[in-house]
Amino acid sequence: MRALVQRVTRAAVTVEGSVVAEIGPGLLVLLGVGHEDGERDADWLADKVRALRIFPDAAGKMNEPLGERQVLCVSQFTLYGDARRGNRPSYVAAAEPERAQALYERFCARLEAQRGVFGAMMAVELINDGPVTLMVESPVRRPEGSPRSG
Repeated sequence: MRALVQRVTRAAVTVEGSVVAEIGPGLLVLLGVGHEDGERDADWLADKVRALRIFPDAAGKMNEPLGERQVLCVSQFTLYGDARRGNRPSYVAAAEPERAQALYERFCARLEAQRGVFGAMMAVELINDGPVTLMVESPVRRPEGSPRSG
């Protein structure tokens, strides 16, 4: 799984002219699910996002985790786009929608995140704070029960 994590002062998602989710200070997470990802990836990545020390402490250093701040999560299969060849990205590494939605929902639930609408055309507004933007990926894993490669 891939998460593009942005520290924001506010963020909102609009679908068909209606705001479906909005937050104040916290994180906007654009989440992509790969076809080999599973529940362990969703849990690991949610825990990692929660623990990232990217908020300022009393001295102004990025030293504080998410804490009580809010999270807004938007599904983003294009994070698995591969544009290395040609000009049209390939999305073969992205999970099929049913699998992706289940893992997206699990990730969001673990973070108690507000959500965009899975599969919908969305307008995403944000005020990036810092700016602070990180790409975080779950560890590469083989299917359950298979040995890990080194």
